[in-house]
Amino acid sequence: MNGRQRRDAIFEIVRRRGFVVVEALAEHFNVSSQTIRRDIQALCDANLLVRHHGGAGLPSSIVKPDYAAKRVACLAEKEAIAEAVAAYLPDNVSLFLSIGTTTEMVARALLKRHRLKIITNNLHAAEILHAEAEFDVSVAGGSIRHHNGGIVGPEATRFIEQYRADYAVIGIGAIDAEGTLLDFYPDEVSAAQAMMRNGRQVLLVADHTKFARTATVSQGPLTGISVLFTDSVPPASVGGLLRQNAIEVVLCPPRRL
Repeated sequence: MNGRQRRDAIFEIVRRRGFVVVEALAEHFNVSSQTIRRDIQALCDANLLVRHHGGAGLPSSIVKPDYAAKRVACLAEKEAIAEAVAAYLPDNVSLFLSIGTTTEMVARALLKRHRLKIITNNLHAAEILHAEAEFDVSVAGGSIRHHNGGIVGPEATRFIEQYRADYAVIGIGAIDAEGTLLDFYPDEVSAAQAMMRNGRQVLLVADHTKFARTATVSQGPLTGISVLFTDSVPPASVGGLLRQNAIEVVLCPPRRL
């Protein structure tokens, strides 16, 4: 494969996945990281990709740099979780989809499902989902958070409260050792709590880094979820709570590129 063919292949991978990391591409094509960085730079010079720390993604006028960096962090893990959620959900159902990079990956994976009703306050997810003719996508009104494309505020929460969905797919900032779900902004938490109250089943998506972080706003107890999708075995204290409350855990180890 020559350089031009490799760059074409890289662009196709990014177009399909949304984001890539340099090391994964280097392993996939069996070339050096420096070669991949040069390829990515060439694609960026052609305005086909945008560089982020450690990787690259598709250009977007609504992606802020800090959010873009989160997108490429634990990318393989988030993609594995998203694929598992899409496989778990049946067709012909309704679901809430909350703010976050992992739920954005879930939105991309959901494109293989059929006839879904989706209620979301995640502007990036809505951008992905709205083009699918089989989907009925409803987007909350309110204020748009510049750092992550989340739609928040009293209007957004009231909008969510109007619905009762089969599933709520929820992201999270952190999970502490006592099993408390934590996040960073009260208005984002309020919207997610409304989804959890009004979803018949709550699917929590959290990669392994969420068990090593902390945040200041409580979103509620881990016992309020139905299923945890994560890429590795949770810490012992959290695992005990999950077993005691008969909460299903779906392990989603990341796959190679």
